[in-house]
Amino acid sequence: MSTVSGANRSAIAIREATVADARGVAEVHVEGWSWGYRGLLPDEVIGEVGVDARERQWVAAFTDDRREGDACFVAEDVAGRVVGFVACGRAADEHVRPPEGAGEVYSIYLREGVRGTGTGRALMERAHEAMAGAGFDRAVLWVLESNDPTRRFYEAAGWSWDGSRSEHRFDCGGRPIVRYARSL
Repeated sequence: MSTVSGANRSAIAIREATVADARGVAEVHVEGWSWGYRGLLPDEVIGEVGVDARERQWVAAFTDDRREGDACFVAEDVAGRVVGFVACGRAADEHVRPPEGAGEVYSIYLREGVRGTGTGRALMERAHEAMAGAGFDRAVLWVLESNDPTRRFYEAAGWSWDGSRSEHRFDCGGRPIVRYARSL
């Protein structure tokens, strides 16, 4: 377990997620999706999936759908509330073939209240460590092409656009997405 802290901030602990975290991860997923895509996707796309449906998806991800190399880490505050998460594993993109031996950051979301506290950076670093520890030498992730703040976050963490584009990735409403990559 690692922690994030700073002036006037409570400590945030980063630890591996368990199936017991599915509800908290789902809540962060829905909240993070809502504030993170506000103004980038239509409101009906943003509000399409609720917490209960996301919780079912995360329970499956933590149990039935788990593949070798998959990992999920949560950030929790001093009260034990999940305030962020990152999920990663073997790159498995059906749109653009990933580089051989690559891992992938599947998703990273935060509660809006912890944005800018270093929590996202700490989660991303933990994902990098997990993917490298699983034997991946490169990693990829997909981001909505128009999501400039998130792209800047990834670029600050050593990621860069590799020139790959696609148009449909889960819930992006058919909007263009771009693939970022980095060495681990």
